[in-house]
Amino acid sequence: MNAQANNTNDKVRELQRKLYLSAKASKKRRFHALYDKVSRYDILQEAWLRVRANRGVGGIDQMSLKDVEEYGVFRMLVEIKESLERGKYHPSPVRRVYIPKKDGGKRPLGIPTVKDRIVQMATKIVIEPIFEADFKPCSYGFRPKRSAHQAIETIRQRCKDKGWWVLDADIKGYFDSINHDKLMQMVGRRISDRRILKLISKWLKAGVMEEGEYRQSNIGAPQGGVISPLLSNIYLNYFDTIWQEEYEHLGTLVRYADDFVIISRTRKQISHAYATVKMIMRKLDLTIHEGKTKLVNLWNGKQGFDFLGFHHRWNQKRNKAGKTYYVFAQIPSAKAMKKMRQSVRELLGNRSTLKQDMKELIEVLNRKIVGWKNYYGLIYAKAKLNQIDWYIINRFALWYNHKHQRKGRHKRRPKIYRNIYGLGLKKLAAY
Repeated sequence: MNAQANNTNDKVRELQRKLYLSAKASKKRRFHALYDKVSRYDILQEAWLRVRANRGVGGIDQMSLKDVEEYGVFRMLVEIKESLERGKYHPSPVRRVYIPKKDGGKRPLGIPTVKDRIVQMATKIVIEPIFEADFKPCSYGFRPKRSAHQAIETIRQRCKDKGWWVLDADIKGYFDSINHDKLMQMVGRRISDRRILKLISKWLKAGVMEEGEYRQSNIGAPQGGVISPLLSNIYLNYFDTIWQEEYEHLGTLVRYADDFVIISRTRKQISHAYATVKMIMRKLDLTIHEGKTKLVNLWNGKQGFDFLGFHHRWNQKRNKAGKTYYVFAQIPSAKAMKKMRQSVRELLGNRSTLKQDMKELIEVLNRKIVGWKNYYGLIYAKAKLNQIDWYIINRFALWYNHKHQRKGRHKRRPKIYRNIYGLGLKKLAAY
């Protein structure tokens, strides 16, 4: 099974490589024979493996990944293949759910059915390399071999190179505002296969089911769909391209999906950059959220800004001789710290965990700690991460005393400290 999966993966990678190189060789080439590749069994099989790896819940049909395995993966993929080849495939409306946002609001997600996720993933596998050939270096989100850490490092380098002013921007309701016609024109510049274009159009207009009621979608791309991040990057690639070709002298653009900052040397440049961004966004039928967008003065650590879970600013330090110097620090933001504490509290403050033993909880917590450490463990983040380590110790003390019905919320903390680290609890600040 593993050999077969590896062989499938190799075939897919080879196809993607050929498409990428063809697109890179000719910026004006339009691809017309792609639909037959989407319906290939090896592509659908690879799509299923990726959908399963991403996990997720069922759509409006409530069919889960486990249900598909019980039904038969081969059977499901053959049915999808036949429906695509016969032109019988029609996507279902997405299931609307809401997840909490950092600012206390809620973000709407549209969850497609597993079947639709497989077809979207197969389409993404085929068309993504074509658009990757056009995407600009300033775009880091939801792209192969690109990461948030690369964006963070670019910010560090640019700010250290006299980047004293930052436009910290927010696009108002981005995913809900994408113009379908303009997006399809952008997709059509590279793809002329009408069946692929029809597939994408169907997903955009599939509609939403919320509390049993159907709502048509004439604008926007639902967050939660497999294809949505790629489509959002295609749409904002217009912004990246215009900026790189005409306005890069105003500052360095760093974009991660719909979040972006621009780093400039002077206030005049950043003010001009802000006006230019609003002009470009109007062309895309998008609006900059004035209340959440700000100009940040980094000079001498006066201000900082949050981006990708980090707070970025110049911090004043003193060496052993008492001489003052500045370092550009990137530390977990206040919202990131709150989110980590909340995650610990939800685990150790849950009454149901009182039935578990300490080692079981440590195993669960260690997985969280490793993830946080891998992401937030930058050079100047140690002090902040140490605060989370102490918070974990205190929450374990509360949990232990509650479990054993001992008086005093934080008593026996030294003993608990020895116990949890003796059982293998990892430290965030140990690196």
